[in-house]
Amino acid sequence: MAPLFKRGAFCYNVIMKFIDEIKIKVKAGDGGNGCVSFRREKYVPRGGPDGGHGGDGGNIIFEGDNSKHTLFDLNYLHIYKAERGEHGRGKDQNGKNGQDLIIKVPLGTVIKNADNDEILADIIAHGQKEIVARGGKGGRGNMAFVTPTKRAPRYAEDGQKGEEFNLLLELKLIADVGIIGFPNAGKSTFISVVSAAKPKVADYPFTTLHPNLGVVKGKKIHSFVIADMPGLIEGAHEGVGLGIRFLKHMERTKLLVHFIDCSEDSSMIERYNIIRNEIKKYSMELFEKKEIIVSTKIDAANEKELNLFRKFIENNKLSGNYVEISSITRKNTEKLIELIEEKLLAYNNEKAI
Repeated sequence: MAPLFKRGAFCYNVIMKFIDEIKIKVKAGDGGNGCVSFRREKYVPRGGPDGGHGGDGGNIIFEGDNSKHTLFDLNYLHIYKAERGEHGRGKDQNGKNGQDLIIKVPLGTVIKNADNDEILADIIAHGQKEIVARGGKGGRGNMAFVTPTKRAPRYAEDGQKGEEFNLLLELKLIADVGIIGFPNAGKSTFISVVSAAKPKVADYPFTTLHPNLGVVKGKKIHSFVIADMPGLIEGAHEGVGLGIRFLKHMERTKLLVHFIDCSEDSSMIERYNIIRNEIKKYSMELFEKKEIIVSTKIDAANEKELNLFRKFIENNKLSGNYVEISSITRKNTEKLIELIEEKLLAYNNEKAI
Protein backbone atom coordinates (compact mmCIF):
# COMPACT_ATOMS: atom_id res chain seq x y z
CA MET A 1 0.00 0.00 0.00
CA ALA A 2 1.33 3.43 -0.90
CA PRO A 3 1.99 5.69 2.10
CA LEU A 4 0.24 9.03 2.32
CA PHE A 5 2.33 12.01 3.41
CA LYS A 6 0.95 14.85 5.46
CA ARG A 7 3.09 17.48 7.20
CA GLY A 8 6.02 15.14 7.58
CA ALA A 9 4.03 12.37 9.29
CA PHE A 10 3.45 8.95 7.83
CA CYS A 11 -0.14 7.83 7.23
CA TYR A 12 -1.22 4.61 5.59
CA ASN A 13 -4.34 3.54 3.76
CA VAL A 14 -6.26 0.98 5.82
CA ILE A 15 -8.63 -1.47 4.16
CA MET A 16 -11.55 -2.09 6.51
CA LYS A 17 -12.83 -5.64 6.23
CA PHE A 18 -16.60 -6.02 6.15
CA ILE A 19 -17.61 -8.04 9.20
CA ASP A 20 -21.32 -8.40 9.93
CA GLU A 21 -21.37 -11.09 12.63
CA ILE A 22 -19.22 -11.52 15.70
CA LYS A 23 -19.30 -13.14 19.14
CA ILE A 24 -18.04 -11.31 22.20
CA LYS A 25 -18.25 -11.65 25.99
CA VAL A 26 -19.27 -8.71 28.16
CA LYS A 27 -18.92 -8.34 31.93
CA ALA A 28 -20.47 -5.40 33.75
CA GLY A 29 -18.61 -4.05 36.75
CA ASP A 30 -19.10 -5.61 40.19
CA GLY A 31 -20.37 -3.41 42.97
CA GLY A 32 -17.87 -2.32 45.62
CA ASN A 33 -18.08 -3.80 49.12
CA GLY A 34 -19.41 -1.81 52.04
CA CYS A 35 -16.94 -0.96 54.81
CA VAL A 36 -16.96 -1.84 58.51
CA SER A 37 -15.38 1.07 60.35
CA PHE A 38 -15.75 3.07 63.58
CA ARG A 39 -14.71 6.58 64.48
CA ARG A 40 -11.61 6.54 66.62
CA GLU A 41 -10.81 10.08 67.63
CA LYS A 42 -9.23 11.25 70.84
CA TYR A 43 -12.06 13.53 71.93
CA VAL A 44 -14.98 11.47 70.59
CA PRO A 45 -15.32 8.70 73.21
CA ARG A 46 -18.41 7.19 71.61
CA GLY A 47 -17.63 7.45 67.94
CA GLY A 48 -20.20 5.46 66.03
CA PRO A 49 -19.87 3.35 62.89
CA ASP A 50 -18.65 5.30 59.87
CA GLY A 51 -18.16 2.63 57.19
CA GLY A 52 -19.09 3.96 53.75
CA HIS A 53 -21.02 2.25 50.97
CA GLY A 54 -19.43 0.59 47.96
CA GLY A 55 -19.85 2.19 44.54
CA ASP A 56 -22.04 0.70 41.81
CA GLY A 57 -20.36 -1.22 39.01
CA GLY A 58 -20.26 0.24 35.51
CA ASN A 59 -22.77 -0.82 32.85
CA ILE A 60 -22.03 -2.22 29.40
CA ILE A 61 -23.74 0.13 26.94
CA PHE A 62 -24.06 -0.21 23.16
CA GLU A 63 -24.44 3.00 21.17
CA GLY A 64 -25.42 3.47 17.52
CA ASP A 65 -22.86 5.33 15.40
CA ASN A 66 -23.71 6.23 11.79
CA SER A 67 -20.03 6.64 10.92
CA LYS A 68 -19.51 2.88 11.31
CA HIS A 69 -20.53 0.36 8.65
CA THR A 70 -18.94 -2.87 9.90
CA LEU A 71 -18.22 -4.69 13.16
CA PHE A 72 -14.52 -4.69 12.22
CA ASP A 73 -13.54 -2.64 15.30
CA LEU A 74 -14.76 -5.42 17.62
CA ASN A 75 -12.90 -8.16 15.80
CA TYR A 76 -9.71 -8.22 17.85
CA LEU A 77 -11.00 -7.89 21.42
CA HIS A 78 -13.56 -10.50 22.45
CA ILE A 79 -13.94 -9.75 26.17
CA TYR A 80 -15.25 -6.38 27.32
CA LYS A 81 -15.31 -5.44 31.00
CA ALA A 82 -16.74 -2.36 32.64
CA GLU A 83 -15.08 -0.80 35.68
CA ARG A 84 -15.99 -2.17 39.09
CA GLY A 85 -17.23 0.10 41.88
CA GLU A 86 -14.78 1.19 44.55
CA HIS A 87 -15.08 -0.27 48.04
CA GLY A 88 -16.43 1.92 50.81
CA ARG A 89 -14.00 3.44 53.29
CA GLY A 90 -14.04 4.72 56.83
CA LYS A 91 -14.99 8.28 57.82
CA ASP A 92 -18.28 7.98 55.93
CA GLN A 93 -16.53 7.77 52.56
CA ASN A 94 -18.53 6.05 49.87
CA GLY A 95 -16.76 4.29 47.01
CA LYS A 96 -16.84 5.84 43.53
CA ASN A 97 -19.15 4.27 40.96
CA GLY A 98 -17.46 2.27 38.20
CA GLN A 99 -17.29 3.92 34.78
CA ASP A 100 -19.69 2.66 32.12
CA LEU A 101 -18.16 0.99 29.07
CA ILE A 102 -19.72 2.32 25.85
CA ILE A 103 -19.30 0.14 22.76
CA LYS A 104 -20.13 1.92 19.49
CA VAL A 105 -21.68 -0.18 16.72
CA PRO A 106 -23.14 0.46 13.23
CA LEU A 107 -26.83 1.18 12.80
CA GLY A 108 -28.72 -2.04 12.22
CA THR A 109 -26.82 -4.07 14.81
CA VAL A 110 -28.91 -6.71 16.57
CA ILE A 111 -27.49 -7.81 19.93
CA LYS A 112 -28.45 -11.32 21.04
CA ASN A 113 -27.70 -13.51 24.03
CA ALA A 114 -25.56 -16.16 22.35
CA ASP A 115 -26.64 -18.83 24.85
CA ASN A 116 -30.41 -18.65 24.28
CA ASP A 117 -30.80 -16.43 21.15
CA GLU A 118 -32.78 -13.79 23.09
CA ILE A 119 -32.65 -10.35 21.47
CA LEU A 120 -31.29 -7.89 24.04
CA ALA A 121 -31.13 -4.76 21.87
CA ASP A 122 -31.66 -3.55 18.31
CA ILE A 123 -29.63 -0.46 17.42
CA ILE A 124 -31.31 1.46 14.59
CA ALA A 125 -30.65 5.17 15.32
CA HIS A 126 -27.55 7.32 15.68
CA GLY A 127 -26.88 8.02 19.34
CA GLN A 128 -29.30 5.32 20.52
CA LYS A 129 -27.95 3.80 23.73
CA GLU A 130 -28.97 0.45 25.18
CA ILE A 131 -27.77 -0.99 28.48
CA VAL A 132 -27.09 -4.66 27.75
CA ALA A 133 -25.36 -5.69 30.99
CA ARG A 134 -26.02 -3.83 34.25
CA GLY A 135 -23.37 -3.24 36.86
CA GLY A 136 -23.79 -4.68 40.35
CA LYS A 137 -25.10 -2.51 43.18
CA GLY A 138 -22.58 -1.42 45.75
CA GLY A 139 -22.84 -2.97 49.22
CA ARG A 140 -23.88 -0.85 52.21
CA GLY A 141 -21.37 0.06 54.88
CA ASN A 142 -22.01 -0.59 58.56
CA MET A 143 -23.22 2.97 59.12
CA ALA A 144 -26.39 1.97 57.23
CA PHE A 145 -27.29 -0.70 59.80
CA VAL A 146 -27.40 1.45 62.91
CA THR A 147 -30.68 1.16 64.86
CA PRO A 148 -31.74 2.38 68.31
CA THR A 149 -31.00 -1.07 69.69
CA LYS A 150 -27.97 -1.87 67.56
CA ARG A 151 -25.55 1.03 67.94
CA ALA A 152 -22.37 -0.66 66.73
CA PRO A 153 -23.06 -3.10 63.88
CA ARG A 154 -19.89 -4.95 62.91
CA TYR A 155 -20.98 -6.08 59.48
CA ALA A 156 -21.48 -4.63 56.00
CA GLU A 157 -22.76 -5.84 52.64
CA ASP A 158 -20.68 -7.16 49.80
CA GLY A 159 -21.25 -5.61 46.41
CA GLN A 160 -23.41 -7.47 43.90
CA LYS A 161 -21.89 -9.10 40.84
CA GLY A 162 -22.30 -7.35 37.50
CA GLU A 163 -24.21 -9.10 34.73
CA GLU A 164 -22.19 -11.24 32.35
CA PHE A 165 -23.25 -12.41 28.89
CA ASN A 166 -21.95 -14.15 25.81
CA LEU A 167 -23.25 -12.01 22.95
CA LEU A 168 -23.83 -12.52 19.26
CA LEU A 169 -23.77 -9.26 17.30
CA GLU A 170 -25.44 -9.35 13.89
CA LEU A 171 -25.34 -6.43 11.51
CA LYS A 172 -28.37 -6.02 9.26
CA LEU A 173 -27.78 -3.07 6.97
CA ILE A 174 -30.38 -0.33 6.97
CA ALA A 175 -31.17 0.61 3.38
CA ASP A 176 -34.34 1.74 1.62
CA VAL A 177 -33.75 -0.46 -1.42
CA GLY A 178 -32.02 -3.81 -1.78
CA ILE A 179 -30.81 -4.98 -5.21
CA ILE A 180 -30.90 -8.76 -5.56
CA GLY A 181 -30.16 -11.29 -8.29
CA PHE A 182 -27.66 -13.84 -9.51
CA PRO A 183 -23.94 -13.04 -9.48
CA ASN A 184 -22.80 -10.80 -12.33
CA ALA A 185 -26.33 -9.52 -13.02
CA GLY A 186 -25.14 -5.90 -13.20
CA LYS A 187 -26.00 -4.83 -9.64
CA SER A 188 -22.65 -3.23 -8.80
CA THR A 189 -22.40 -1.48 -12.16
CA PHE A 190 -25.83 0.07 -11.66
CA ILE A 191 -25.07 1.35 -8.17
CA SER A 192 -21.80 2.85 -9.40
CA VAL A 193 -23.72 4.71 -12.12
CA VAL A 194 -26.56 6.13 -10.01
CA SER A 195 -24.63 6.95 -6.80
CA ALA A 196 -21.19 7.97 -5.60
CA ALA A 197 -20.45 4.41 -4.45
CA LYS A 198 -17.56 2.77 -6.30
CA PRO A 199 -17.88 -0.99 -5.85
CA LYS A 200 -15.48 -3.32 -7.62
CA VAL A 201 -16.95 -4.44 -10.94
CA ALA A 202 -15.71 -6.99 -13.46
CA ASP A 203 -16.99 -9.42 -16.06
CA TYR A 204 -16.94 -12.55 -13.90
CA PRO A 205 -19.20 -14.05 -11.21
CA PHE A 206 -18.96 -13.33 -7.49
CA THR A 207 -17.34 -9.92 -7.92
CA THR A 208 -19.22 -8.53 -4.91
CA LEU A 209 -18.23 -10.14 -1.61
CA HIS A 210 -20.06 -7.76 0.71
CA PRO A 211 -22.97 -5.29 0.42
CA ASN A 212 -22.23 -1.86 -1.04
CA LEU A 213 -24.31 1.13 0.02
CA GLY A 214 -24.97 4.12 -2.20
CA VAL A 215 -26.98 7.29 -1.65
CA VAL A 216 -29.13 8.24 -4.63
CA LYS A 217 -30.46 11.77 -5.08
CA GLY A 218 -33.99 11.64 -6.42
CA LYS A 219 -36.48 14.10 -7.88
CA LYS A 220 -39.50 13.25 -5.72
CA ILE A 221 -37.51 12.08 -2.69
CA HIS A 222 -34.51 14.11 -1.57
CA SER A 223 -32.34 11.00 -1.31
CA PHE A 224 -32.56 7.31 -0.51
CA VAL A 225 -30.09 4.55 0.33
CA ILE A 226 -29.67 1.65 -2.06
CA ALA A 227 -27.78 -1.55 -1.22
CA ASP A 228 -26.09 -3.78 -3.76
CA MET A 229 -26.37 -7.24 -2.23
CA PRO A 230 -23.89 -10.03 -3.13
CA GLY A 231 -25.27 -12.40 -5.74
CA LEU A 232 -27.53 -15.24 -4.65
CA ILE A 233 -27.54 -18.76 -6.05
CA GLU A 234 -29.76 -21.81 -5.69
CA GLY A 235 -29.61 -23.12 -2.12
CA ALA A 236 -28.89 -19.65 -0.69
CA HIS A 237 -31.50 -20.08 2.08
CA GLU A 238 -29.42 -23.02 3.37
CA GLY A 239 -26.19 -21.06 3.27
CA VAL A 240 -24.98 -22.14 -0.18
CA GLY A 241 -22.65 -19.52 -1.65
CA LEU A 242 -22.87 -16.37 0.44
CA GLY A 243 -26.40 -17.49 1.35
CA ILE A 244 -28.03 -16.58 4.62
CA ARG A 245 -25.13 -14.35 5.59
CA PHE A 246 -26.46 -11.68 3.21
CA LEU A 247 -30.13 -12.58 2.88
CA LYS A 248 -30.54 -11.11 6.37
CA HIS A 249 -29.41 -7.69 5.11
CA MET A 250 -32.53 -7.46 2.94
CA GLU A 251 -34.90 -7.81 5.89
CA ARG A 252 -34.80 -4.10 6.76
CA THR A 253 -35.27 -2.81 3.21
CA LYS A 254 -38.54 -1.24 2.08
CA LEU A 255 -38.28 -2.41 -1.51
CA LEU A 256 -36.53 -5.15 -3.49
CA VAL A 257 -35.15 -4.56 -6.99
CA HIS A 258 -34.57 -7.87 -8.75
CA PHE A 259 -31.95 -7.81 -11.53
CA ILE A 260 -31.96 -10.49 -14.27
CA ASP A 261 -29.18 -10.51 -16.86
CA CYS A 262 -30.81 -10.72 -20.30
CA SER A 263 -27.54 -11.30 -22.17
CA GLU A 264 -27.13 -14.92 -21.04
CA ASP A 265 -28.27 -18.01 -22.92
CA SER A 266 -30.02 -19.65 -19.94
CA SER A 267 -33.69 -19.09 -19.16
CA MET A 268 -34.44 -15.72 -17.56
CA ILE A 269 -37.73 -17.08 -16.21
CA GLU A 270 -35.95 -19.97 -14.50
CA ARG A 271 -33.33 -17.67 -12.97
CA TYR A 272 -36.03 -15.29 -11.74
CA ASN A 273 -38.02 -18.12 -10.13
CA ILE A 274 -34.91 -19.61 -8.45
CA ILE A 275 -34.20 -16.36 -6.61
CA ARG A 276 -37.87 -15.89 -5.67
CA ASN A 277 -38.02 -19.43 -4.28
CA GLU A 278 -34.85 -18.92 -2.26
CA ILE A 279 -36.30 -15.77 -0.70
CA LYS A 280 -39.60 -17.52 0.02
CA LYS A 281 -37.84 -20.40 1.78
CA TYR A 282 -35.78 -17.98 3.82
CA SER A 283 -38.58 -15.61 4.94
CA MET A 284 -42.20 -15.09 3.91
CA GLU A 285 -42.01 -11.53 5.20
CA LEU A 286 -39.14 -10.84 2.83
CA PHE A 287 -40.91 -12.67 -0.02
CA GLU A 288 -43.96 -10.41 0.37
CA LYS A 289 -42.02 -7.15 0.07
CA LYS A 290 -42.75 -4.98 -2.96
CA GLU A 291 -40.49 -5.88 -5.89
CA ILE A 292 -39.36 -4.16 -9.09
CA ILE A 293 -38.15 -6.55 -11.80
CA VAL A 294 -35.30 -5.34 -14.00
CA SER A 295 -33.84 -6.87 -17.16
CA THR A 296 -30.22 -5.71 -17.25
CA LYS A 297 -27.57 -5.46 -20.00
CA ILE A 298 -30.27 -4.69 -22.57
CA ASP A 299 -27.52 -3.45 -24.92
CA ALA A 300 -26.32 -7.07 -25.29
CA ALA A 301 -29.65 -8.85 -24.96
CA ASN A 302 -30.41 -12.42 -25.98
CA GLU A 303 -33.57 -11.48 -27.87
CA LYS A 304 -35.10 -14.96 -27.71
CA GLU A 305 -34.85 -15.21 -23.90
CA LEU A 306 -35.83 -11.57 -23.45
CA ASN A 307 -39.03 -11.98 -25.50
CA LEU A 308 -39.97 -15.07 -23.49
CA PHE A 309 -39.42 -13.13 -20.29
CA ARG A 310 -41.52 -10.20 -21.56
CA LYS A 311 -44.42 -12.61 -22.15
CA PHE A 312 -43.91 -14.02 -18.65
CA ILE A 313 -44.10 -10.50 -17.20
CA GLU A 314 -47.25 -9.71 -19.21
CA ASN A 315 -48.98 -13.00 -18.35
CA ASN A 316 -48.35 -12.45 -14.63
CA LYS A 317 -49.53 -8.80 -14.81
CA LEU A 318 -46.16 -7.47 -13.62
CA SER A 319 -45.70 -4.86 -16.36
CA GLY A 320 -46.15 -1.95 -13.94
CA ASN A 321 -43.18 -3.18 -11.94
CA TYR A 322 -40.91 -4.02 -14.86
CA VAL A 323 -38.04 -2.06 -16.47
CA GLU A 324 -35.34 -2.90 -19.03
CA ILE A 325 -32.03 -1.08 -18.54
CA SER A 326 -28.42 -0.84 -19.61
CA SER A 327 -26.14 0.66 -16.96
CA ILE A 328 -23.29 0.97 -19.48
CA THR A 329 -25.29 3.10 -21.95
CA ARG A 330 -27.47 4.58 -19.15
CA LYS A 331 -30.60 3.48 -21.04
CA ASN A 332 -33.69 3.66 -18.77
CA THR A 333 -31.62 4.08 -15.57
CA GLU A 334 -33.49 7.33 -14.85
CA LYS A 335 -36.78 5.55 -15.49
CA LEU A 336 -35.83 2.88 -12.93
CA ILE A 337 -34.89 5.53 -10.34
CA GLU A 338 -38.26 7.25 -10.88
CA LEU A 339 -40.10 3.93 -10.41
CA ILE A 340 -38.13 3.24 -7.22
CA GLU A 341 -39.07 6.70 -5.91
CA GLU A 342 -42.73 6.05 -6.75
CA LYS A 343 -42.71 2.76 -4.80
CA LEU A 344 -40.89 4.31 -1.83
CA LEU A 345 -43.39 7.17 -1.66
CA ALA A 346 -46.27 4.68 -1.70
CA TYR A 347 -44.55 2.68 1.07
CA ASN A 348 -44.06 5.80 3.21
CA ASN A 349 -47.68 6.86 2.70
CA GLU A 350 -48.93 3.40 3.74
CA LYS A 351 -46.85 3.54 6.93
CA ALA A 352 -48.11 7.06 7.71
CA ILE A 353 -51.77 5.97 7.69
